[in-house]
Amino acid sequence: MASGLLRDVPNVDAETDGASAPNPLRGWAECRRVLAGLPDKPLLIVLLVAWAGLFHFLGVSTLGYVKTPSIFGWWFWAMNRGLNGNPLKVLDQEEAHAWVIPFVVLGLLWWQRERLLNLAKRIWWPAFALLVGALLVHFLGFFVQQPRFSVLAFFLGLYALTGIVWGAGWLRHAFFPFALLVFCVPLGGAAEVLTVPLRILATKITVGVAQTVMGLEVLRAGTVILEPGGRYQYEVAAACSGMRSLTAITALALITGIVMFRTNWRRLVMVAAALPLAVVGNVLRLLVIIVAAEVFGQKAGNAVHTSSVFSLLPYVPALAGVLALAHWLREDRPPKRAPWVT
Repeated sequence: MASGLLRDVPNVDAETDGASAPNPLRGWAECRRVLAGLPDKPLLIVLLVAWAGLFHFLGVSTLGYVKTPSIFGWWFWAMNRGLNGNPLKVLDQEEAHAWVIPFVVLGLLWWQRERLLNLAKRIWWPAFALLVGALLVHFLGFFVQQPRFSVLAFFLGLYALTGIVWGAGWLRHAFFPFALLVFCVPLGGAAEVLTVPLRILATKITVGVAQTVMGLEVLRAGTVILEPGGRYQYEVAAACSGMRSLTAITALALITGIVMFRTNWRRLVMVAAALPLAVVGNVLRLLVIIVAAEVFGQKAGNAVHTSSVFSLLPYVPALAGVLALAHWLREDRPPKRAPWVT
């Protein structure tokens, strides 16, 4: 009897150890399961190869800066300008985020894999119109010698091809992850269309707050902030426009919206909040520089301006704002009760 009882008792330690032990094959099994749930993979691969071939052989019409017809070759050239052979400087570039965005997009699609796998997938020919639109954008960029248009068209075509093969539901649910690829388009000098208004806006707000709230005697001349007595002056240059923080905060807000929300309007609100949050952060950094210069002189303000620690200051209110907005917009908020309901 005792031996029978002993045989019926499960080996708890063995089961616990087996459950907690990492299984290196589990990840591969999950990948195979996901791939098995995606139909028409050979068709999609053929379409993707053909699409990439078009942009490799007929991607760029401007051969003066970099002698390659490939949009991929132009992209690598555009992203490596100013490195002077030192690849470690890539992290100091304004658009260094473009190197990691594709991996973020893949990670977000993997995050949504269950939702995407449960979609009804079929060939959906209306998405072909989106592909035609991508071709038109590429032809425009090719003929007016604007490779940035072609980079955007390439990503738009990738999105359209997945919609052709997997349907409208896929396009709807994969829109926001694919939208992040817009941050892979190198702007270069074209960014001045955004940086100049941002510089002027940040300068106006900073001077206004310094005068009315802090009682400091500062003046503005274009994008220059100066003290009337000549003790200090600073120009809000392109690098100080807040473009880098705006890009990072917009990407962060979009990623937060994708991870936390299912409704698209909440995601759009998160993205729309990125601009004011980036401006607030940049103004805060400029005010700290002015206060340091007001108290300790121009050199102190310069030290704050070049400090790697204070360069992170714009992200503090922005990160707090993104988290607060995400909490306020959360989808699991309890319904409000009428005051007369107990």
